[in-house]
Amino acid sequence: MAQWACVSAANLSCQATIVNTQKQRNSPGCDALSFKGSEFMAQSCRFSSPQAVYRRPRNGVCPLKVVCVDYPRPDLDSTANFLEAAYFSSTFRASPRPTKPLKVVIAGAGLAGLATAKYLADAGHQPILLEARDVLGGKVAAWKDSDGDWYETGLHIFFGAYPNIQNLFGELGINDRLQWKEHSMIFAMPNKPGEFSRFDFLEVLPAPINGIWAILKNNEMLTCPEKIKFAIGLLPAILGGQAYVEAQDGLSVKDWMRKQGIPDRVTTEVFIAMSKALNFINPDELSMQCILIALNRFLQEKHGSKMAFLDGSPPERLCAPIVDHIQSLGGEVRTNSRIQKIDLNNDGTVKSFVLNNGSVIEADAYVFATPVDILKLLLPENWKEMPYFKKLEKLVGVPVINVHIWFDRKLKNTYDHLLFSRSPLLSVYADMSVTCKEYYNPNQSMLELVFAPAEEWISCSDSEIIDATLKELAKLFPDEIAADQSKAKILKYHVVKTPRSVYKTVPGCEPCRPLQRSPLEGFYLAGDYTKQKYLASMEGAVLSGKLCAQAIVQDYELLAARGIKTTLAEAAAR
Repeated sequence: MAQWACVSAANLSCQATIVNTQKQRNSPGCDALSFKGSEFMAQSCRFSSPQAVYRRPRNGVCPLKVVCVDYPRPDLDSTANFLEAAYFSSTFRASPRPTKPLKVVIAGAGLAGLATAKYLADAGHQPILLEARDVLGGKVAAWKDSDGDWYETGLHIFFGAYPNIQNLFGELGINDRLQWKEHSMIFAMPNKPGEFSRFDFLEVLPAPINGIWAILKNNEMLTCPEKIKFAIGLLPAILGGQAYVEAQDGLSVKDWMRKQGIPDRVTTEVFIAMSKALNFINPDELSMQCILIALNRFLQEKHGSKMAFLDGSPPERLCAPIVDHIQSLGGEVRTNSRIQKIDLNNDGTVKSFVLNNGSVIEADAYVFATPVDILKLLLPENWKEMPYFKKLEKLVGVPVINVHIWFDRKLKNTYDHLLFSRSPLLSVYADMSVTCKEYYNPNQSMLELVFAPAEEWISCSDSEIIDATLKELAKLFPDEIAADQSKAKILKYHVVKTPRSVYKTVPGCEPCRPLQRSPLEGFYLAGDYTKQKYLASMEGAVLSGKLCAQAIVQDYELLAARGIKTTLAEAAAR
């Protein structure tokens, strides 16, 4: 774990680092952005008043130097899941070099598309990655405003239970960009405004004992009888393994809890917050499979639930190194390259991708790594009734809103960690001026908050969303924030709306998730909605990209022969 913004007494044996808090500013971006026709919309607003003046430190002036505790990276490299993911990565580098590298065009430069391109390049092929917008990252995209401050599509947390993500960081040589936090889960207490309840995982205990200990030691959220009933209810999942977990896809969290005889208060106290954090919806809608997958990873791996924040913006600190790697191996990454149409051959296979600017790109293989909603919009008519694509109709992106608020002072009632708000409107939040090195500010707080469920709010104005957020923050910070701003003043804010984010994991979705290899020769899918063993998450996106790249590498002979046939047919036609 890495804490760059304050002195922590949680681990006094950790190394101390001196951090210069004077931020280095790059060229300013837009103060307000709107992406027409995209799945993302971003807005911003600035306040200017005598009571709230936003002043940047003068050049060359360092107002404060702060000694920070830097939590070390946990021991992930020896875990079975990490080793499995590491071996998977190695198969691309070790695969025989192709006589004629495949040209593979990939639509969508989110983590799924970036991972697909990265591992294809590792295997000796030539990916061409196309991104519709001028920013990389997809659901981890971020933008810089005119002050040089970043605002993001979402609040992104990197768990120890993300072996493919963790391997990716290691392969790129950027492990030091993850700031690991203490091994805890921290929940706000709605009935005790301003107070928090913690689940602390002891470092000396193995899994799952450390998780059981964390639950047993917390007496503020669940009573002893509730914990016992919850533990008994979970026994079938623990004993039944993955087969049992997948079989629960037909039940919502709420229905499964009642079926297992677990009190409703367990759902209210814990799983409303977890459901909104995992899929931005409430437990009466979320498939229980989603919760069980998370619990399995968090409880079965010692460091599974340990969290890290990226030390800066995802496009610069994560996406850019992937792009550099792809390009160093001969691949291409093009922004502002939106797909207008999938052009087909007479046999129904892909002939080319046609872009909005009229250019045509032909390749040996084609990948769609966009969100499922965008894929469905661009599906050719004669594909839509094919069972492989027909079942995608049930997979629909869930709306989510990410809110960033800069205050005129340093808020005290917070932690250097992710916090579960347990608010009816807010999911999780963090004071990014404390948790993230690049966003660090010793004098002012910037709260980044996930507003969910957002379906009823996605069409509301930014000011309405901010007003509602402030009312909830007044409960979390009763001594520091008031809805009328009579206490902490808002200096500025950004609201980022994603009308269609990760697919809505409602009961019955699992059979609808497609394999990465489509029934159409030369056409593949990547994305966290495709079939893989993790959730709709960053880990799921990266794993889907690896599985997609694997399918293409395995199909090399077929695809190479297909390319030769196409070339011969074109020559004959001339």
